Amino acid sequence: MKKYLSLFLTMMKIGLFTFGGGYAMIALLENEFVEKKKYIEKDEFLDMVAIAESTPGPIAINAATYLGYKHAGFLGSLVATVGVVIPSFIIIFTISLFFDAFLSFTLVEYAFRGIQVCVIYLIFSAGLKMLKSMKKTAFSITIVSAVMLCMILFSLFAVKFSTILYILICGCIGLFAYFLKAMTRKGETK
Repeated sequence: MKKYLSLFLTMMKIGLFTFGGGYAMIALLENEFVEKKKYIEKDEFLDMVAIAESTPGPIAINAATYLGYKHAGFLGSLVATVGVVIPSFIIIFTISLFFDAFLSFTLVEYAFRGIQVCVIYLIFSAGLKMLKSMKKTAFSITIVSAVMLCMILFSLFAVKFSTILYILICGCIGLFAYFLKAMTRKGETK
């Protein structure tokens, strides 16, 4: 029971203090579950982020579900998912009741501007940590460089390109490379 309560409170804390969505939450999840509590290793965390991003649903909920399951089984996944969702739900519900009046406060407007800067930092720092801990192979460096170049060029020239397509294309390239490597190994053993 104690591990479920600890998991629930940790996810509540992450859900409560994360502004900017799931990507901003990645840095907090890594800090809590990799560095502090050591529930999973860095490599597994990178895999979890990749899987949580490429499966349907919000990345924060997918990651929480995975971490909860990894630490405490099915009930742990349920507890972690509810824990990460409850704070956001309560905050958004409360704001929706007073939305127009809430936005008219100058203090709130400035707070949101400050939060935007913090969200950019959280996403950037999570990306840098993941980039540093990524295995540096020719394949991974090529993929990261190509995606970054495409994202910059598409942004500069105002070309709309879905991030989902980046994920699908890179996933297909990864599968192609895996099968090519497997076929090469199979040919060498004969």
